Amino acid sequence: MAVVKANAYGHGAIETSRTLIQHGVTRLAVFSTEEGVALRQTGITVPIIVLGPIFQEQFGDLFAHQLTPVVSDPSMVTVLGQAAASREVAHSVHLKIETGMGRLGLTQNELAALIRSHKFPPSLRLEGLMTHLADADGSTPDTTEEQIRRFNTALKLVLEGGFQVPLIHVSNSGGAVRFPSAHFTLVRPGIMLYGYHTLPDTVTVPDLKPVLSLKTHIAQIRTIQPGETVSYNGTFTAKCLTRIAVLPVGYAGGLSRRLSNRGYVLIRGQRAPIAGLVCMDMVMVDVTAIPAVAVGDETVLIGQQENEQITAHDIAEWTGTISYEVLCAISPQIPRLYHSS
Repeated sequence: MAVVKANAYGHGAIETSRTLIQHGVTRLAVFSTEEGVALRQTGITVPIIVLGPIFQEQFGDLFAHQLTPVVSDPSMVTVLGQAAASREVAHSVHLKIETGMGRLGLTQNELAALIRSHKFPPSLRLEGLMTHLADADGSTPDTTEEQIRRFNTALKLVLEGGFQVPLIHVSNSGGAVRFPSAHFTLVRPGIMLYGYHTLPDTVTVPDLKPVLSLKTHIAQIRTIQPGETVSYNGTFTAKCLTRIAVLPVGYAGGLSRRLSNRGYVLIRGQRAPIAGLVCMDMVMVDVTAIPAVAVGDETVLIGQQENEQITAHDIAEWTGTISYEVLCAISPQIPRLYHSS
């Protein structure tokens, strides 16, 4: 089950989903009902699981677009069951178990009460049981192994309650690589589909290749004198005769303001440092050391140019975050161009 939430981690959910389906993926996972509806409206027909919370006002869309909700709260089981009662066919749901993430999910006691009370609505079909791993990429396996143990206890309770659950899923990207005991019948890769991971160096990972490049072009070049400043608040001051290239992308497009005076871009196969504060829609870079730079030159913010490369992981290190945030921050308004191989 491919996770394509958050616009497929910034890559574009519709084209990414279509490509994954062409390569044999049989299920998709999104965060919200709205994300699921958007995929359905493009003609995607494979099962779509809604991982995030659901609310009563979304039930109509769930039913109309055949979206499978993950139910994390016992009260929602009852309410959803009542809403589905008038339907001819039971609506499939997955139950999420809280095993240590401290976020969404039924506790062991809540699950036991639901199963042993024999009050699971007949209008719902328990298609899946899941949990989410909190530390699959941690330095030690202890926390994850304890979560797997707790999940197995919950699974045993459900099966002993007479339920046949075809889809049992625990593993995110890290879990799929690192914990074979958590594979069950389905895995939920996310970040690894896009060529990144956060596993420690002690773990052998697949040969991953980032699939996204983020590019723009130089809009203007200007020469400034020693002592002159660049961008808001004058945080960059030229120490010598300096050539500055202006790029038409900024934090509104997903280029973090935390890259101000510390990040780089690629121009003519060389790294050019960001000069001054990143603006909403523009950023300036120092191209003094790069000869023959011209207006219109391709500029790479994420990706490879000649023998140099900048990845989302590099940007994450420069800004104190993770590659997930870097990719998800890329604005949906930025055009996506897709290349088939």
